[in-house]
Amino acid sequence: MEIVNAGPEHIHFAKTISQTIEESAKDRGTGIAQRSPAYIIEKMQNGNAVIAFEESTFAGFCYIEVWGHGKYVAHSGLIVSPTFRGQGLAKRIKKRVFDLSLKKFPGAKIFGITTGQAVMKINYELGYKPVHFSELTDDPEFWKGCQTCKNFDVLTRTERKLCLCTGMLHDPNEKKQTESKTTTFLSGLFKKKTK
Repeated sequence: MEIVNAGPEHIHFAKTISQTIEESAKDRGTGIAQRSPAYIIEKMQNGNAVIAFEESTFAGFCYIEVWGHGKYVAHSGLIVSPTFRGQGLAKRIKKRVFDLSLKKFPGAKIFGITTGQAVMKINYELGYKPVHFSELTDDPEFWKGCQTCKNFDVLTRTERKLCLCTGMLHDPNEKKQTESKTTTFLSGLFKKKTK
């Protein structure tokens, strides 16, 4: 199994990825925003996607979206082909796209919205925490992406405050602040004990 940063050499998988996302939404009966092959190709061409495949068979995919002038990064379209489910592939793809986000967009808050319990668990293990939608990007273009979701009416009725999805956020700056406070605290304790 290969898990790599997607590029132009992977665009032949775009239609399969789009169809897999659509079929998964129907099968699960949950809200998954649909993405066209053209949209997926754009993510591959600008280096904001991760793809998994075995030999020439598509296995999984996830892409990065940038919002709020680079202050926020979202991981979207996480999908694993039914043939490869149950093998921990989603977690490996998510970790790879998470690392790519940290590298390409240092300091950006990383977020996602999902109805999937498995994705919530993966996000939690990566350091995300559940948050209110008000802590996510207010970029209207992000929320337009939810229009193809079957639960979009819930989101609009509540003025983007609630939905069936859970918002999750990883703030790399929060970790740095905590580490800095801990270092300062420990440094102060060490100085007091050595006097």
